[in-house]
Amino acid sequence: MSRRSRSGLLHGLMTNRKAMVGAVILLVFILLALLAPVLFPGNPSRITAMASQEPSAEYWLGTTAKGQDVLALTVHGARMSLFVGLAAGVMSTIIGILVGLTSAYFGRAIDETLSVVTNIFLLIPGLPLLVILAAFMPPGVGTVIFVLIITGWAGSARVLRSQALSIRSKDFVAASQVTGDRAGWIMWREILPNMASVVMGTLLGCIIGAIGAQAGLEFLGLGDTSTVSWGTNLYWAGNEGALLTGSWWVFLPSGLCIALVAFALSLFNYAVDEVTNPRLRTVKKRSATAPLSRTEDAT
Repeated sequence: MSRRSRSGLLHGLMTNRKAMVGAVILLVFILLALLAPVLFPGNPSRITAMASQEPSAEYWLGTTAKGQDVLALTVHGARMSLFVGLAAGVMSTIIGILVGLTSAYFGRAIDETLSVVTNIFLLIPGLPLLVILAAFMPPGVGTVIFVLIITGWAGSARVLRSQALSIRSKDFVAASQVTGDRAGWIMWREILPNMASVVMGTLLGCIIGAIGAQAGLEFLGLGDTSTVSWGTNLYWAGNEGALLTGSWWVFLPSGLCIALVAFALSLFNYAVDEVTNPRLRTVKKRSATAPLSRTEDAT
């Protein structure tokens, strides 16, 4: 991808409403995660008030059944949830790039072998595999990230392989092969830059999936319940009977935060599609000019 096309992609995202809304939402959560120790110093799990207090001026999101500040737990939970989602999403995408590019470029036996491995991971049901791996491995953040990577790379590898196969047949790739460029150079400097939009969309999808999967594992009690994250907040809310007692302020904030982050990433993903897909740009232009054409016809 040329410097002009990269600048065009950046300019397109900066002028896209969906991208800007998604970026603002993500920036708010990132700032909250970074400033959590400043806003709520100390251990967020400590007991600071009476149990099961409703939201008030002193405790904006109320307290849990143990007397913990729900707002402190929610803000500190953003640190772990965003970190795990970002780490697992990036690593899954990197593995998908390595497998997809290698399979598409070399073909033959290497392609067949990697395709078989990818298909095996795609055929295994994701949730049962997550539960089994998390149940039999020692609890901890590293275990959660490892499990999410193992169960999340195959889909991205399949998508990236298909795109790489299409680009590999282009003339500029054949020209690089004729001039004697090495395989690694061709894959990373010729094929991969032309897959930037697909890679970005895959990365955003992996991050969304990782955040949701982490919350699901921890809600089932298969994560490290001693850490503070949005998933563990939901786990303790369920164990302490927040749903049964109607203490909506205990479980709603963490669930809403997960939904907002996924919504922001989805908006950014849609914006990337609109900027990089000529068909979507054409449809958008036609819809924008349609009222004008009807007015002209009426006159």
